[in-house]
Amino acid sequence: MRRRFIAKAQWCIINGKNSYYRSLMELRYARHLEKLKELGEIKDFEHEPRCFTFEAIKRGIRYYLPDFVVHNLDGSHHYVEVKGYMDAASKTKINRFRKYYPEETLIVVTKI
Repeated sequence: MRRRFIAKAQWCIINGKNSYYRSLMELRYARHLEKLKELGEIKDFEHEPRCFTFEAIKRGIRYYLPDFVVHNLDGSHHYVEVKGYMDAASKTKINRFRKYYPEETLIVVTKI
């Protein structure tokens, strides 16, 4: 019999903040970012810091909340979306984010 591991959402203190991680993959990525911060490879990171609105969209998916923003050592930043499974709604959010916020950088992580 094969065991199936189900990733569950949970609260966890990472980067000095108690955050609600929606999957084990997201939690692992937060720990990875914490390690990069400790090593001095990034300045800081935040979990779900900003919700983006698609003002021009009147129906359907109108909002997007990236999983992380990473603050780089040079003062720049980029957003990270951690996806274990890419469904149609997720693809739509990512495509709309890239269309309506072209000045922002989004990295989609599908494997850790």
